[in-house]
Parts: sequence; C-alpha cells; structure tokens
Amino acid sequence: MKPFSIFLILLSLFSLVQSSCNNTNNGDYDLASKAFKFVTGFNFSTWFQISNCSYTHITKIELPSKNLTGIVSWSYLKNMSNLEVLDLSGNSLQGKIPTWLWSSTTLLGINLSRNKFGGSIIIGSKNTSFSSIQNLNLSQNRFTNWVQLSTFPNLKSLDLSHNNLGTTLPYSFQNLTNLQHLDLSSCNLKGTIKLVSSLHSLLYLDLSNNTFNGNFPSDFPPLETLNLLNISFNNFTFNNYSSFLISKEFKRFGKSAFIKAGNNNEEYSNTPSFPQPHVEKQAIHHHHHKKHKPKHKTLIIALCSASSSALVLLLLFVFTIYKRKKQRCKRAKWEINKPVAHGMMEKSSGPFVFETESGSTWMVELKEPSSAAVVMFEKPLMKLNFRDLIIATSHFGKDSQLAEGTSAPVYRAVLCGELHVAIKVLEYARDVDRDDCVAMFVDLSKLKHPNLLPLAGYCIAGKEKLVLYEYLANGDLGRWLHELPTGDTNVEDWSDDRWEIQNSHINDGSPEKMGWLTRHRIAVGIARGLAYLHHAGSKPIVHGHLIASNILLADDFEPRISDFGLRVDPNLNYDTEADVYCFGVILMELLTGKVGTTETIAATRKAVRDGYSVRVLDEKLELSGDSVNEMVESLRVAYLCTAESTKKRPTMQQVLGLLKDIR
Repeated sequence: MKPFSIFLILLSLFSLVQSSCNNTNNGDYDLASKAFKFVTGFNFSTWFQISNCSYTHITKIELPSKNLTGIVSWSYLKNMSNLEVLDLSGNSLQGKIPTWLWSSTTLLGINLSRNKFGGSIIIGSKNTSFSSIQNLNLSQNRFTNWVQLSTFPNLKSLDLSHNNLGTTLPYSFQNLTNLQHLDLSSCNLKGTIKLVSSLHSLLYLDLSNNTFNGNFPSDFPPLETLNLLNISFNNFTFNNYSSFLISKEFKRFGKSAFIKAGNNNEEYSNTPSFPQPHVEKQAIHHHHHKKHKPKHKTLIIALCSASSSALVLLLLFVFTIYKRKKQRCKRAKWEINKPVAHGMMEKSSGPFVFETESGSTWMVELKEPSSAAVVMFEKPLMKLNFRDLIIATSHFGKDSQLAEGTSAPVYRAVLCGELHVAIKVLEYARDVDRDDCVAMFVDLSKLKHPNLLPLAGYCIAGKEKLVLYEYLANGDLGRWLHELPTGDTNVEDWSDDRWEIQNSHINDGSPEKMGWLTRHRIAVGIARGLAYLHHAGSKPIVHGHLIASNILLADDFEPRISDFGLRVDPNLNYDTEADVYCFGVILMELLTGKVGTTETIAATRKAVRDGYSVRVLDEKLELSGDSVNEMVESLRVAYLCTAESTKKRPTMQQVLGLLKDIR
C-alpha cells in the first residue's frame, strides 16, 4: 500500500502544478486572442500553442508577413505586462496606434512597418519621462503627423521613413542621445535639421527626399562617426562646398548621398568621377557622345527651343487646371454634402469597412445595416437607421469627412427633412457596454446651454457608437484660426471663396475677420460653457478632450463646445483641472495664432513670466491702444490655467470672471 499511496500523492501534485500552469497561461493567451479578434488571417492555434509551464507569459508576438488584415484591439495588449517584442510588419493592418504603446515600460522592440496604420504618431506625453523601447520601426505606413516626442533614454533605432508627416522636427528630438539608427527619408518633413546635431551616437542617418534646410556639415553630428549618410533631395546650405568635394567624407558616402541636396547642385558637373548610379552613367555617356556632332548643334538648339516653348505652355495649362480643381475641392470642404441615392450604396450586407482621409479604417460588424436604429432626441418619431447614415455620407466617404482628430473621424450629412448633421464615430467606445452608452447619451442630451453643442442623437451599430450633432457651417475654431485666411494658411487664393463672402460682415467689415473683439468673445463663450459643465450640476462633468477642433462656431460666431462628457476610457484620468489646462492652451492659440504644441506653450509661458508678452501676440491682430493691455492680461489668465501644479490652476468660474473683467 505504501508505494501506491506515494503514487497517488505524486499524481495529485502533478495535477495541481498542471492546473496552476494553465491558470497562469490563459491570461496572456486570452488577451492575445481578443486583441486579434477582428484581424483576418490570424491563426491562434498555430501561432500560440500552450504546451507546458515554460510559457508562463507571452514575451514576444512576432507575426511578420502573415497576410493579416483588419484592426487590432490594442487595449488587450496593454494588459500583457511581460510583452517585450511586437512585430506585425509586412501585413495590411489598419487603424490608429494608441499613445500608451510608445511609452510602454516593458516593450523593447516594435516593428509595425509596411502596413496601413494612420493618424498621428503621439510619442510620449506631458507626464512621460521613461520608455523601455530600443527599436521602433513605423516605416511605410500612412501616418500624417507626429504630435510629441518625449525622452526615450533607450531608443537606439528609429525608422519613420515613407510616411506623410508633413511637419518639422519636434524640439524634444534632441533628447534621443542614444540613437544610432535614424531614417526619416520620404516623410515630407521641412524646417531646420539643427536638432540632429546633438545626436552624437548616430551611425546611420538618412534624411533624403524631404525639404529640410540648414548648414552642412555644421548642423549635423560629427561626420567621422557616421557609417552611412544620405541627405539628397533637400534644401541644405553647404559651407565651403568646393573643399568638401575632394574630402574623404565625400568619397566615403558617395555622390548619390548629395544629389540635389541644396544650393550647390550646379557644381556637380565639376565633381570627381566616383562610382555612380546607372542612370548617371548613361547621362554622362550621352553628354560626351553629343560633343562629337558639332555640325548638328544649330538644329539641336532650334528643336530644343521649340520643344521647350511647347512644354512651358503645356505645363502652364496643366497647372491652371490643377489650381482651379484644388480650389474647388477646398471650397467644397466647407459645403454641405448632399445625400446619394439609395441605389448607390456599395454593398447591402456587412461587415462594413470605412477608410478615412488619413488612410486609417474603422469597421462595423453588422450584417444588416437597417437593423441598427438611429435615435434622435428632438425628433423621436424619425425612422432612421445605420443604412440611412451610410447613404447620406456616401458610404462614409472621404468627401463627406469633416475632420479626423486624435479621437474619432467626423462626417457631415443631410438626412431626410433637410436635417443637417455632423456624425462622429466614437472609436474609443467600442468595448463599452451598450446600456451604459445609451444611459450616458440620454444624460448628455439633457444638457442645454448656449455655449454647448447638445447631442442630437446616436446610433449603435455592432460595437461602433456614433453620435449626431447639429451641423454648423462655420466649422471648428482650429480650422478657422489656423487654416482659413485669418490664420497661417497654405491656400493659394481665397479671394473668391464663399466663406470670405459669407462672413465679410464680421468685425464691422474689417479685412481682418478675426480681430481681438471676436477672439475675446469666443474665449468668454468657451469659458462660460465649460464653467456650466463643471459647476452647474450636483457633480462636475469633465470634458476630457477640449481642443480647438472641438469648438464649433455658430452663424453669429458664438462658440459651441462639442464632444463633452464622452470620455469613457478608464485609462484616462481626466479631471476639471485638466480641462482648465486645455482651456488655457486654447486661449493661448487665440492670442498667439499658433497651434498649441508643447513648444509654443512653453515659449508663451516663458514670455509671460519674463514680461515680454507683447512679442508673442498674433501679428494679425491690431496691436495698439487698450487692446494690447487686454491681450496681455488675457495671456496671464492662460498662464494661470496652464500651471504645472494642478492646485495653482483657477476654477472655470474664476477664469470666466477674470476674462469678463478684462473687457
């Protein structure tokens, strides 16, 4: 009996250990399964096998070139506390990347290259000072901007090439002092490259095919430490270029690294003959070949002149057509979209996938679109459903898209009865319980204030939650301040635009359509609406995402706050003090005319602290008389609102009182 008893004890211990292993394993494996639930081609049983206790946690997810398509549910990966490597490269995955991924304290390597990810790259945040990431590759995607780049003490390799970032280098870029590999080629980047000069650990530097400017080589890290350099197709200024042509660095990096790199391109005809690309050799051979036929010189010149004249005329014609088309497209951006006929719906049954302007996508897991009703609070008898929204937005097409902020795309539509609405997709609410969302929408619809844009209705289609607002033709404050003619604009000609004609009465007919009086009235209106949210009820309602694009402008240019009370992400610990900070940033934008980036906020606060606030005021404002003092006082209010210590920030009731007292 004794051996048999020992056998039973050992068997029980083995079962206990095995059970313990399974319980430990299932957590990470369940999270991985849920994270890729909406990804087509994902094979959980093949790629994630639970075999024994050696796999207590998932430390690596490596799925390169697996023909994966769809959207990753990132929130589940956040809870995998031991994940060190994430490689999803070479697939067709879409959607936005959450901010927390960049500031992970466990991930060492992230490779999301060669996918269809889009939106902004928000690397780091105001309170982020540490990230464990060493290698980050986001190349060949559809990212359109980077909002912030905080300190990454361990980052050694950064590849953002072949994205349309279209901006300058963030000021905090110079903090990446351990960076060894940097590839920013073909990113549509501009501005000075001076910030790179502090990156003395660089071994690989590719800045090609952008519009960077700066001095070469003084604005660069030491050339002797670089193994590879490519600055071709930029706007650099070369210091002592003739000496550089015979230097060992030029020979080491090769001529192709400097093709059309800046203001000295004409001197390439005198450069030494180093190994060159095949195209260049062909051109040189053709040049020498022509020298042996001088008798045809006159004829060649005549033919070239005629061809050049014809080409110039053709280019002028094409440019004129292109410019007119571009202007029409820009004007159409601010016109109301007309609904399409029912027969033009792309497909009658789901699931439905919709692509945004930035290239990201969102998906509705719904077979029959008419099964998801649209609830309108002020018009409860209206019979609408998700199919009607698809039709009214031309399948949520890019031409119907109004904006795409950091939280959700917004579309415009005309519903039956000439009801003009803006439809917002709450991407962050996919995993929120349906009943909880309905209760929240009903509560928010009851909030009425002249400076709030009330919720007009909602639609829950599968996991997607869509909210409807009244459409305001003047657009949002961000575009009005920074993109239209009153702000820094890249529009070639707005002289015949319907926006300018329609609103020419603003500011007593002044050509400056956004003078101090208008901006002050907008600031007071926003403060009044936010104070109502914070103080009118039994408990404060926190906006959680107050930015200029969430401030809509009515016909009389009275501001209306939208998107309030919809922050349902438990990972975002927003409070009223955070709203006050965001209001301070908007107030700075109104006074300086600049987008409220980390750099502009810091510069504005420094100006107020050092006593030269006038220097940062928007030059488009009329800086004379009492208005200057009023603007300076308003900047001091913005300074108080953006205090680093939340205890030093005033309440919105106090802010409202201060702004009203200024005028």
